[in-house]
Amino acid sequence: MSESLPVGLLLALAGGILDSYTYLNRGQVFATAETGNLVLLGIHLAQGELGRVLSCLFPILAFALGVLTTEGLRRRLSSGRVHWRQPILAAECLVILVVSFLPQGDLDALANVLIAFTSAIQIESFRKFAGCGCATTMCTGNLRSVTEHLFRWLHHREGTAVRSALVYYGLILSFVAGAVLSGLLTPLFGTRTVLTACLPLLLSLALMFRLPDPT
Repeated sequence: MSESLPVGLLLALAGGILDSYTYLNRGQVFATAETGNLVLLGIHLAQGELGRVLSCLFPILAFALGVLTTEGLRRRLSSGRVHWRQPILAAECLVILVVSFLPQGDLDALANVLIAFTSAIQIESFRKFAGCGCATTMCTGNLRSVTEHLFRWLHHREGTAVRSALVYYGLILSFVAGAVLSGLLTPLFGTRTVLTACLPLLLSLALMFRLPDPT
């Protein structure tokens, strides 16, 4: 169940919400997509803006730490009675709750670090849906994969290529929907908008209790 398409779509929705949220509310940083932060880091270095360089560097380091943490948690929790991915989703919701109470401005860097850390855990924990290797906090790889499968269908008529392409299209559209939702809600709720990401995460957690997951 943790690798089912419904879970993937919900996680991609949360990823879009979080990435849009940090850009709109926390200093124009892409906390879930480190490629954007690396580009911004290079631009700020070229312009001599040291403070803004650090604001991009900290989420990058937090993302790397999140990947390391996930591998450690996988080893520790794999033998438990619940699937090791379930407590990870619960912890992500808890971190989002903390972020929602951080005041805007001086603590934006901390908010971005926390979201980058949890996003790394999410993307490292959930890497395949409906048999397709996917990402739920960024779209570059998904866009490459969907185009590749579309080519295979157009030129080789591979039967499974259409199904895989639809999976990737669904994830991309769900991610964009999350960004749109965050953009619409930000003028109304400000920094509390991040709490909307908890809804798809909690729904994913609930779905994972429906069937035993042997992976």
